[in-house]
Amino acid sequence: MDWREVYRKKLVDIDKVLDLVQSNHTIVVGMAPMEPKIFLRNLHRVADRVENVTVFTCLNMEEYPFYMSERYSKSFQNASWYFGASNRQAVKNNYGTVSYVPNNLHQAGTNLLDSRDIDLFVGVASPMDKNGFLTLSASIVYEKDVMERAKKVVLEVNPRAPRTHGDTQVHISEVDYVIEVDYDLPEAELAEPTDVESKIAHHVSELIEDGSTIQIGIGGIPNAVAKLLSSKKDLGVHTEMFTESMIDLFEMGVITNRKKTLWKGKFVCTFAFGTKRLYNFVDDNPSVMFLRGRYVNDPYVIAQNEKMVSINTALMVDLTGNVCSEALGTQHYSGTGGQLDTHRGAVKSKNGKGIIALRSTAKNGTISTIVPLLPQGSPITVPRQELDYVVTEWGIAHVRGKTVKERTLELISVAHPNFREMLQFEARKLGLI
Repeated sequence: MDWREVYRKKLVDIDKVLDLVQSNHTIVVGMAPMEPKIFLRNLHRVADRVENVTVFTCLNMEEYPFYMSERYSKSFQNASWYFGASNRQAVKNNYGTVSYVPNNLHQAGTNLLDSRDIDLFVGVASPMDKNGFLTLSASIVYEKDVMERAKKVVLEVNPRAPRTHGDTQVHISEVDYVIEVDYDLPEAELAEPTDVESKIAHHVSELIEDGSTIQIGIGGIPNAVAKLLSSKKDLGVHTEMFTESMIDLFEMGVITNRKKTLWKGKFVCTFAFGTKRLYNFVDDNPSVMFLRGRYVNDPYVIAQNEKMVSINTALMVDLTGNVCSEALGTQHYSGTGGQLDTHRGAVKSKNGKGIIALRSTAKNGTISTIVPLLPQGSPITVPRQELDYVVTEWGIAHVRGKTVKERTLELISVAHPNFREMLQFEARKLGLI
């Protein structure tokens, strides 16, 4: 079989793909660095002939016209598993085009498939090899699950998309149409940690033992943690997101993946997001295994890694231990993502630790992130009965297994000193201490 000829017969332009979009369709696209930019940038062009088209996305990397104006509210709805800046702006402006999808990452795709049929999946792929295989490149969170059930599958084939190992392979016979594109993948800014973030990271690093398997995210606190792990030995990685800091630790000999309980010798992730350096690192790298989100983030899978350590951040924590990481009251900010998945898995792991790391204040020190009660309407990302460690720049609070009174006092001890008296007063008023 000449797979190149099969490929050529499926090669179309964006206009042909837009013709596939019909009223009342459900469309799902690849997430974050693997979102199909050409499709999303042009989707608004069919607004005048369609209505009630729902487009599922996750962490949009740029503003796309189809949901950034009230004029498109009857044509399109952007259902987002995780808000980015443009989603927040669309909601703030009351365009009526964006809604959040509550989820845990490992169930995002399967819950969607249980709730409706998928008319069209549009993703991004690396170029085809001689045997007819492309890869879904840097994300397989839900993409392959959805692709296998969608009525039509379109892939934007990008020569800049890394060819990855794991469960990312897709054969051209499984694809209905391909578009050839050539654009840079979105890149994550590498923020230098602040002094406060470095202090938080110092406390977090004290909790990570040699031989631990870690999950860390992106941003100032995770970057600061990575910088303080240079003295550790034989760390492993089982994480939803593969990040730049993991390359640094690998090159220093800190991450070896030799002591992992599952997938010895392998980085395990479900998507990657970073700079060109990161995309080059994962390109054709058999040590980096991209596996489906429903596997990687399944708490029962994560828990099989002994000495599993999950490090996540939050917006606020109340005095009894409820963690809110995705909204300020009813003002939605981001999403649950895999936070509860990885925290829950780490806590269930033998000698594992679930860590919530956050600054003790926000808004230039004017408000405390340790609060008596979460603001009305705030979603609970990690419920208090599952909380393990809370770390701020002021220290470590270990609350697992402790009474409400004990954990209240522990959490007040890591709050900013300017707010401790207030928190004690409110805690007494609430009958917590």
